[in-house]
Amino acid sequence: MLNNLSLALQGGYKVLLAGLILGAGLPTIFAFGIRSLAWGSGGSAEVDIDAKPHPLGRAVATLCFALVLVSIAVGISIIVASGFGKAVSFEHIYPTFVAKK
Repeated sequence: MLNNLSLALQGGYKVLLAGLILGAGLPTIFAFGIRSLAWGSGGSAEVDIDAKPHPLGRAVATLCFALVLVSIAVGISIIVASGFGKAVSFEHIYPTFVAKK
């Protein structure tokens, strides 16, 4: 009985962690990117509609958006790979399709 409970909790925390990362983490990173674009030069972003974004804010936003897009692409590639009977390997820096073992 206790062994079954520990097995259920082991699987449950993995699902909870994945849900937090993908369900709340990616939208949070995207929102942070939008917020960093609103960081205006000289604090005039809220007053002047034509204010240019701060260069550092633009760089942070680009990094956040790139991270979200890469995460989405990796997720879709994992789904597509499993549909073709393959797996995604992170043996190298970039993900590759390999035959399932």
